[in-house]
Amino acid sequence: MTGQHSQRGVFIALEGGEGAGKSTQARLLAEALRERHIEVDVTREPGGTPGAEAIRSLLLDPPGEGWDASAEALLFAAARSDHVAKRIKPALARGVWVISDRFLDSSRAYQGIAGELGDDTIRVLHEIGSDGFRPDLTLLIEVPGADVAARLAARDGDQSDAIGGRNEEYHEAVAKGFRQIAARDPDDFAIIEGAGSAEDVHARILNALSPWLGASAQ
Repeated sequence: MTGQHSQRGVFIALEGGEGAGKSTQARLLAEALRERHIEVDVTREPGGTPGAEAIRSLLLDPPGEGWDASAEALLFAAARSDHVAKRIKPALARGVWVISDRFLDSSRAYQGIAGELGDDTIRVLHEIGSDGFRPDLTLLIEVPGADVAARLAARDGDQSDAIGGRNEEYHEAVAKGFRQIAARDPDDFAIIEGAGSAEDVHARILNALSPWLGASAQ
């Protein structure tokens, strides 16, 4: 598939732990695609539609004592179902490239592996909610732990959401989970070295996308 001449758009998901720089890379990638005259929709999970954004608020600022792992996974699956049906699939059908800051593999790493619900459970929920829909390519940004700590301190200070604020052991399990998921499905993943400047990481991402972009990526 090559950009503006494709009948269907291309769906790219950016994944990684907290502080990986996904939002910045989504913005830079969108700018690069638009320079190539490719129409782009940048979105995020949880979120992307009014219904999914409402669920995002419940997840990141939960009421009362918050959610257990099962309820959290169900909420993510519900938000994703709405996101896929009402935003992602319609955009792709119009030939738009969609870039999502997180998608299914975040649920697999956070709730399935770190939250110990199991990968199969998360995949079943995704089959029910979104017919097993997958990105064309998932970009997994991996950042050294020391860099992550510095980035989170700069980004959040003393404030973090209900998931980002979990302990170091949980986030180490998330990082390990992402690596396991990518290793099982290498054809659908590109692992991006997240160290260095945002521009360095962006260049690596464009290189990984070269099969979709053709000569324009060079």
